[in-house]
Amino acid sequence: MWINEPASWTADGDTLTFSVTGETDLWRQTHYGYTYDTAPMYGRTVEGDAKVRVTFTADYAEQYDQAGAILRADENNWIKAGVEFVDGALQISAVVTRDFSDWSVMRAPKGTTSVTFELVREGDSVHINWGVDGGEPVTLLRLAYFPPGVPALAGAMAAAPVGKGFQVDFSEVVITG
Repeated sequence: MWINEPASWTADGDTLTFSVTGETDLWRQTHYGYTYDTAPMYGRTVEGDAKVRVTFTADYAEQYDQAGAILRADENNWIKAGVEFVDGALQISAVVTRDFSDWSVMRAPKGTTSVTFELVREGDSVHINWGVDGGEPVTLLRLAYFPPGVPALAGAMAAAPVGKGFQVDFSEVVITG
């Protein structure tokens, strides 16, 4: 199931490739004063406890190009976590939104190419875990509140807020729950 389906995409088993167009994003209000709900998101609806795991590489080119995992109840309640290209470097990134977005970011290890993110929803919380270049997503980035028992789209996302767009290759998109 797509939200904001891109013009070009392919899916085969657990793999997904798509080209994200420019001027797409997920953000609500905080700091910038704008709201965007235009990023392509692919996955399936889960209710209650669930896990989404994505492994991906991307051709990041412009400021804020991003790709990763998504858990989205609606346009006001969602979590995205992945890699974001900021100030010329790859950053490990998470945005938690409950009416207003917040952003956690840290520099990715030097030489990172492939990244795995796992969002683990248990009750009223989501563990955001990550790992690089084939490593298990065992590093906890964040523990966040998420409305319990509410149906939510779990899957993959990408956005290009200021650039022309880019391609992202998900070698793994696995959703359980």
